Amino acid sequence: MSIGYALGWTSAILPKLEDEDQSPLQSLLSESEASLIGSLIYVGAMTAPIITTNLANTKGRKPCLILSGILNILAYILLALSTNLAMIFVGRVIVGSAVGTLLIMNVVYIGEIASTKIRGILLSGAGVAMTAGTILTYSTGPFITYAATAYLGLILSLCFLLSLYFIPESPIFYVLRGDDSKAKEVLQTLGRVQEMDVVLTSKEYETNYFKQEWKILFTVKDNRRALFITASLQILQEASGILAVVFFSTNIFKLASSSIAPDIATIIIGMTQLVGSLIAPLIIEKSRRILLLLSTALCSLSLALLGAYFYLDGLDYEFITKIQWLPLATLILYFLAYNMGFSVIPSTLAGEMFQLNVRNVGSTFVIFCGWLCGFGVTSAFGYMVTELGGDITFWIFSGTCAIAFFFTIFYVPETKGQTLTQIQKMLSERY
Repeated sequence: MSIGYALGWTSAILPKLEDEDQSPLQSLLSESEASLIGSLIYVGAMTAPIITTNLANTKGRKPCLILSGILNILAYILLALSTNLAMIFVGRVIVGSAVGTLLIMNVVYIGEIASTKIRGILLSGAGVAMTAGTILTYSTGPFITYAATAYLGLILSLCFLLSLYFIPESPIFYVLRGDDSKAKEVLQTLGRVQEMDVVLTSKEYETNYFKQEWKILFTVKDNRRALFITASLQILQEASGILAVVFFSTNIFKLASSSIAPDIATIIIGMTQLVGSLIAPLIIEKSRRILLLLSTALCSLSLALLGAYFYLDGLDYEFITKIQWLPLATLILYFLAYNMGFSVIPSTLAGEMFQLNVRNVGSTFVIFCGWLCGFGVTSAFGYMVTELGGDITFWIFSGTCAIAFFFTIFYVPETKGQTLTQIQKMLSERY
């Protein structure tokens, strides 16, 4: 929820910062400044690998989660008290660092505590909570003050930090550190003590793996294949423009002259995201691959239709006034399709494909690649709409989803219900 709230926050506050009666700033935002508020979260997120690769391997996965909670709290205090643009920029960078750390650790931690039978459900179920956080932003943001949106994020961050008291450290971390007794204790807490022998297989890797994990990530064939598949999907996911659409959804409806009030349309979009997120855990254990194919195909179709609407609107056809509902309809389809597959499956695969001794750095590298791409897309979004037009912009995003569809056909294997050993064997033999 903290991640989802942070990602949706921009859509709620940009209209306030562009209104002199609601903005805490001395002057209204320019187009480039608005884009920076959205994209600076990526700059902060790109610091997350520095945190996770060192802290997670020396102190544990749980301390990383605690640190992310503290960073979120500091960021929202700064955002709530902001009186100038620099404070907002710094606050967004700190939020980004917290979000990046959370995204990486969610994948690693859930992948390590969950049994094979429910791993996919838990990894995709995290997307439901993330969407709930975005809906919280959409549904409250238009009706409360700028400062109140930050204080609400602060309350959410405090609740998250307090909840960490109740969760154990990852059993895999203890095993890799040679502490079998603590690993067994955690497995008992998780109801997985019968899997102790399976978990202990991670000891087969060298005990000094902390120093060698980056080398192993790029030199072992199975890990290279896993990196190619998961990093490609993560980059395509961000290049589809998802966060650009989330960050600027309210402005998109204004730009499209939609017949539905932008704030109401944004809330409807949020509810659609939730429905899509709820679908994913129900069917992800049936087939990861088919779900991803369906999701990317529908994403491509919906964005192509949205681009066509902007194209026809630019030609000033009279009948366009009769289909002003189309932007909302296409984005409903887009978010429904995205959240039921394309949103969660790349991170699910990142939590499944890597060998245990490089899962942390592998997931970190994959998410870092996605954030780097997302920063470029989000920063360029305002320029693309202005210079290329809404039609070309959304057709580019549609094309990216189409590439993801064909990439899935040729490269993405089915990992449903398979153990790590089986997945590694499949990557070695088939790819």
